[in-house]
Amino acid sequence: MFKLFKADPQKKLQKAYEDKLSEAMKAQRNGDIRGYSALQEEAEAIYAKLENLNKTS
Repeated sequence: MFKLFKADPQKKLQKAYEDKLSEAMKAQRNGDIRGYSALQEEAEAIYAKLENLNKTS
């Protein structure tokens, strides 16, 4: 019953991943290649966590 009120960690990570990719795309379009690289690296780290979560469940 109380599971309804718990946030799904997979959805949270997926949203964070998509947000980082969006920020990275904006940085790349603005010519900030270093910022793009940093954001892309952060997105890859989030994706690795997401994949690890998918494997365990």
